[in-house]
Amino acid sequence: MFDPTIFENLKVVLEGAVYDLDLSGQVLVIGRHDRIELSTMSRYYSLRFCLPEKEHIHAELRLWADTADLASEILELDSHKPGCSIQPVFFIPIHDPEEECKQIARLVEEIWGASYQPKLEIRTTYGDKQAPHLLKLSLQFHRKFGEEIADDFASLLEHMMILLDRL
Repeated sequence: MFDPTIFENLKVVLEGAVYDLDLSGQVLVIGRHDRIELSTMSRYYSLRFCLPEKEHIHAELRLWADTADLASEILELDSHKPGCSIQPVFFIPIHDPEEECKQIARLVEEIWGASYQPKLEIRTTYGDKQAPHLLKLSLQFHRKFGEEIADDFASLLEHMMILLDRL
């Protein structure tokens, strides 16, 4: 009989939690990726969403498991503790990177706490001074997660929605 991996179980819980929010009208799901990377035998899943009243700012919750995690779980190896990586990412149009990035970093610390240092990357269109810059804000958890995190997806998504609302 097939025994689902940690990745599969977390993916189902994550998908259900986000689509429940979509069904209730709290968020709009605007994108989804579900990949199996055959060259490295890894898995990747993401859901992108926004608040209905702020469709220009997007959030994406990413979940992935690499070869070592999947193999150690399937082969029941004691030498490696399997798990998944999780990463919230936000895509925010900005006009004044110097000022807005400082404000956004303070807001992230206020909502998520000081232990999660955001990574801020700015993308711009060369030659178009009128176009807004696109800020990609990523939070790094620096650890693997197991199935015990499944009950925490609601809180994680709530934090993401609070940040979306306050941006």
